[in-house]
Amino acid sequence: MTFALGVVLFALGVAVSVALHEAGHLWAARRLGMKVRRFSLGRGPMLFSVRRGETDYGLGLIPVGGFCEIAGTTALDELTPDEYDRALYRQKTWKRLVVMSGGIGMNFLLAGVLVLVLAVGWGLPELHPKVVVESVGCVPSSQRPGPGYGLAACDGPGPAGAAGILPGDAILAVDGEGVTRFGDLVGKIWDSAGVVELTIERHGRRLVLPVATEQVQRWVVDPRTGDERSTAVGAIGVSARPPAGPVRYDVVTAVPAALAFTGDLAALTARTVVDMPTKAASLWRSVTGGERDADTPISVVGAGSLGGRAVERGAWESFVLLLVSLNLFVGLFNLLPLLPLDGGHMAVAIYEGLRNRVRARLGRPGGAPVDFVKLLPVTYAFVVVGGAFMLLTLAADIVAPVRPA
Repeated sequence: MTFALGVVLFALGVAVSVALHEAGHLWAARRLGMKVRRFSLGRGPMLFSVRRGETDYGLGLIPVGGFCEIAGTTALDELTPDEYDRALYRQKTWKRLVVMSGGIGMNFLLAGVLVLVLAVGWGLPELHPKVVVESVGCVPSSQRPGPGYGLAACDGPGPAGAAGILPGDAILAVDGEGVTRFGDLVGKIWDSAGVVELTIERHGRRLVLPVATEQVQRWVVDPRTGDERSTAVGAIGVSARPPAGPVRYDVVTAVPAALAFTGDLAALTARTVVDMPTKAASLWRSVTGGERDADTPISVVGAGSLGGRAVERGAWESFVLLLVSLNLFVGLFNLLPLLPLDGGHMAVAIYEGLRNRVRARLGRPGGAPVDFVKLLPVTYAFVVVGGAFMLLTLAADIVAPVRPA
């Protein structure tokens, strides 16, 4: 029941995010004197509609997305005589950019407000966790079975100490593969034999140190059967500091902390948006029976499931952070200079503005609006490819869902 409540609350959060995105376009357009014909949440046939002023407000039958119809969004729109001078495509470049970026700005604003709530209510987590060495020492050669799993006595510096690893060093990678948790480091070292290269950070400098692993005996538990077995693994003799918990702020100090956190998270999200095409193969593998990589994109269904599980566990901070990530993703994705996204319309406005400025310097009149008919093949291709990627992500969320950490 709690899981279902979490899913419903996440769906409500998505609806609010969509509403504010479209409202950003609405408010900017009306403020700058343009005509907004319709404002709707959802798609398809209208469940109900009410007219206020010159705008129809409605709720669509299909609870997915929404739209804000501004007269003259493109030169292909049919205009009534009273709409001609107020058409979006006939406005100055800066006005068009403000209107098209209004929705994106609302997503960023909502993300920032949610981060502020997170900072005061639960604290801000570390976005760039590192494995910080607490101590280095010798490597026990064996381990006893049973309660306590006592380790054999040992002496000497151990492989890590002999290689020059010091307490306070941050271990960033093993053989070029990044690690952010001590468990990741242990797993990679356990599977290694011979020499591994550790990338460390020390006083702001990065160093690569070769470390010769020692083969030792340890008891491990098979995660599938729960049986214990003795096995040989690699070890280097390091322990790590406990990961830092979230940092809470008061109302005053939360503002700069929230701004910095939102900026860092936006940068990480932008990298995710850019890397999306490279994740298609990994998503396909997970759909066809392979293991799902944790860094693959998730659909709104997968995000809703994560939101439900967060509420089920009482992890409201994770729920809020999920909504923050959603809004940053939507805002950054819409910046892509591809139609029918907001960024595509912004790219057209910038092109027309620059072109007309050049023509004016040459003593020529402004050029005709961009012919959107010629852009339709590219638009259709993007919609088809994007739709296929969304279906692939949805299938992966059903077959091999991402589990919360």
